[in-house]
Amino acid sequence: MPPGGRYARQEALAEIGVGGQEKLRRARVLVVGAGGLGSPVALYLAGAGVGRLTLVDDDVVSLSNLHRQVLYAENEVGRAKVEAARSRLLSLNSEVEVEACGVRLTADNAVALVQAHDVVVDACDNYATRYVVGDACAAWGKPYVYGAIEGFRGQVAVLCAAPRFRTYRDLFPDEAALRAMRPFKGVAGMTAAVVGGVQAHEVMKLVCGYGETLAGRLWTIDLRTMESYVLDI
Repeated sequence: MPPGGRYARQEALAEIGVGGQEKLRRARVLVVGAGGLGSPVALYLAGAGVGRLTLVDDDVVSLSNLHRQVLYAENEVGRAKVEAARSRLLSLNSEVEVEACGVRLTADNAVALVQAHDVVVDACDNYATRYVVGDACAAWGKPYVYGAIEGFRGQVAVLCAAPRFRTYRDLFPDEAALRAMRPFKGVAGMTAAVVGGVQAHEVMKLVCGYGETLAGRLWTIDLRTMESYVLDI
């Protein structure tokens, strides 16, 4: 890109450069969930120039979610999330290919979706889907960027990736116990912004090959105290 081009500020970073930008252009990223986490993930990956984004979500835009789902506007309430998200992302960066899949990711379609992408981002909000995504990524060796939020707390990990290959089941081995839990629905919008931003950056590190990813490690943050930890899985 010429000086002052769309990606000039990224290309000026030694860790990315023109070569890294080309890797981003060729990258295919699957984002499972287009809600609180999926919003900042998709916005920043589209802005960064990831070549192809596939968004999977079967829900519609809801007024009660707009405080954290910043992809959407009030006049889109009731519209399919993935369609509204696609319009917004293309308006941000017309160079990015965005595929809208208005379905729920299940054991029946997970393998085909995971196989077709280089990196998978878990931006969903239920344990059943996470186990399905995690199992498919483990089976096909696809890096899986996990993220979760609750209240003012959040966590991110990179699974199914070198140099410390760990799976979602390594992180949460008791599937029955998690499925039996009733998730807490309260969350601050900024929690989604911080955690989704970290997820997006882990994707960039995986694609461009710089820095130290959270492969086999769990990063946690509590925004009330700003305490943050990185734990080995």
